[in-house]
Amino acid sequence: MTPLLLAEQAGRILTAAYLTPADLVGQGITRSERRRLVQAERLVRVRQGRYVTADLPSKLLQAARLGARLDCLSLLHALGVFVLDAPALHVQVERGASRLPPRTADVIAHWRESSCPRAALTADLVEALAQSVRCQGIRDALATIDSAWHLGLVDEESVAAVFARLPRRYASLRRLLDRRAESGSETIMRLILRSLGCHVDLQVVIPAVGRVDLVVDGWLIVECDSRAHHEGWEQQKKDRQRDIAAARAGYTTVRPIAEDILHHREETLAAMKEVVAQGPRPAARPNSSDSTRRRTRSGRNRRV
Repeated sequence: MTPLLLAEQAGRILTAAYLTPADLVGQGITRSERRRLVQAERLVRVRQGRYVTADLPSKLLQAARLGARLDCLSLLHALGVFVLDAPALHVQVERGASRLPPRTADVIAHWRESSCPRAALTADLVEALAQSVRCQGIRDALATIDSAWHLGLVDEESVAAVFARLPRRYASLRRLLDRRAESGSETIMRLILRSLGCHVDLQVVIPAVGRVDLVVDGWLIVECDSRAHHEGWEQQKKDRQRDIAAARAGYTTVRPIAEDILHHREETLAAMKEVVAQGPRPAARPNSSDSTRRRTRSGRNRRV
């Protein structure tokens, strides 16, 4: 999805709100017309006196039926932000809310007051990001914030506001963020490499190679390949050509797949530890046959 479409989708989701009968009347929709729209399934009555348009994303409709706002991992996933795993429905419920419908086991309710307008169907984005830190592992949470920042959904001030809502023990994580990360797997791999004591540069442009995901300690290129961006023979040909160009420039390239980075982390850590331990390639040295040929040629020249 292009950045423009992402921005349009995010704007539509974040501004979604309930419509009351008075709101509908203000839009010129009479009571009888409202009934017809509901019957035609173009308007959905989610609770007493609350309506939403039927074209809303399903997660928003589910949250609205519960008298809640889409929140945390569910909201971020709907916005296109990286979330490792979000099978449950995360919703924000106002403290003191009453007469709410029952929630099923796959719904996680976050009870807190919100700065959102009363009719809003989604939680505030900063609040949702702060909540997501509490609902994920540390590396996954950092990948989520990196993703939201990279997509332009938040800026540096908003990121600071996220950490302001969290306990002080999370403050040290702020320095580990990097908005240049283009995928969750890049963030996770960067953090794995940092845990090995490596220096990692992101989105490095190398002459004759182009832009690469990560350069480690100045010699190792790590490309975090995913099916979405590396599928098809044409793309694979480009990848191989880039790898050859990188080798000619003295780099070693490894291509761990996103699936392993995200779901097989211990194995990925062990593999990268072995790769990093090998160090950069030594400068090319002549082998014994090369030396013999040079001595032979040299001797012949002297005899001449």
